[in-house]
Amino acid sequence: MCSGKLQTALLVASYFVYLLVGAAVFQALERTAEKQEKMAAAQMKEAFLQNFTQLTVAEMEQFMKNLIEAIQNGVYPVGNESQFEESNWDFSNSFFFAGTVVSTIGYGTLHPKTAGGQIFCVFFALFGIPLNIVFLHRVGKMLSLLCTKLGKFLYEKGMRKKIKFLTLLFFLATGILVFLCLPSVFFQITEGWSYSEGIYFAFITLSTIGFGDYVVGKQSDRKYFSYYRVLVAIWILFGLAWIALLFNLLTTVLEDTEKIIVKDLQQIGKVSKDNVGSQQRRCWPVQFIPEEELLPPHAGGDAQKMESLTADSEHTKNEKKVFYNNKTIVITCEN
Repeated sequence: MCSGKLQTALLVASYFVYLLVGAAVFQALERTAEKQEKMAAAQMKEAFLQNFTQLTVAEMEQFMKNLIEAIQNGVYPVGNESQFEESNWDFSNSFFFAGTVVSTIGYGTLHPKTAGGQIFCVFFALFGIPLNIVFLHRVGKMLSLLCTKLGKFLYEKGMRKKIKFLTLLFFLATGILVFLCLPSVFFQITEGWSYSEGIYFAFITLSTIGFGDYVVGKQSDRKYFSYYRVLVAIWILFGLAWIALLFNLLTTVLEDTEKIIVKDLQQIGKVSKDNVGSQQRRCWPVQFIPEEELLPPHAGGDAQKMESLTADSEHTKNEKKVFYNNKTIVITCEN
């Protein structure tokens, strides 16, 4: 038990140290280049404001291209010069970026632009993604242990037939509350989004879809507290473990449901096949019925007995004539 806890502690510590080192390296590699881009964007904006009445169509087109490129690189030339001093590659944003890399979310709004940053990102993701998988697997085991304890508790209370359903329901409700509903309220207050937008962002992020249409801490007209994106990154890491285990449980439930449906269909098909075979044995053309089945086993020369047997046969059998292929076929069916 102590060995397992020690391994978990070492894994968590190594994981966060890896993210911290990655954040520091990204900050060192990208911050200087970002300052240069912001200065260039500010100069471009100033030149435009001074000469916008004399710009040619070609110069206007070039200005629009430069503006789009600056926005794609995370530089938003709006407001006064003090806003240009705020960096997208401070430690909080760098840590957030490192978390989105190892979790494979990839919003696309922040990315390394220097050659050194891009090469480091490749190796950082190469070793960070497997480490992230191991970390999520360990956290998932801890959550599974909680589910197992809940199942044992329900078993002791006599709820033996619905343990899996109740466990899944509790796990689903608790996770939705902790990782979707409550964070959405936080995003609504901090980012100014609607509650539905907060729910949308939370699920798109935790499912690693990461469209990039909503990203925290990117609105220039809002003041965010220090290490805001660090807290969001930690929420993402533990939320990923929850939703991964949830998807695993849902997959198990769907597979069990599929097995039950296939088993029921097989039983229905078997019963239907038996009924068809029984009906086929009860109704045959008279040409294919053996003669020993048509005649009584002890038929003699007694005409009265034969008449009685013929009368009984008329009561127990019903003959139908079917015209098929220029021939008349007599069908004998039991009543």
